[in-house]
Amino acid sequence: MTRSQPKGARGTVGHAYSALNLRLALASFGLVTMVLFAVLAARAGLAWLAVLCAVFAVVAVVDLVVIQRRRAARRREEPGARHSLFE
Repeated sequence: MTRSQPKGARGTVGHAYSALNLRLALASFGLVTMVLFAVLAARAGLAWLAVLCAVFAVVAVVDLVVIQRRRAARRREEPGARHSLFE
């Protein structure tokens, strides 16, 4: 079972351990910028930089998946609750 809080984390349902919506926005921004930089670096002939940016883009995708799983678990734990960007 996926939980919205990591096991043993200091946060509770009322006071979250991590601002999931803010993490979602930042990971999305990171994904878009790293893909853009990877394309630009590849077109400029900097293969090593393109690969590095692509690796960071993959990390952002993994982070997005983790965040979405935690948000879904939070929705199951607190049906009907609305959360701001910083909760």
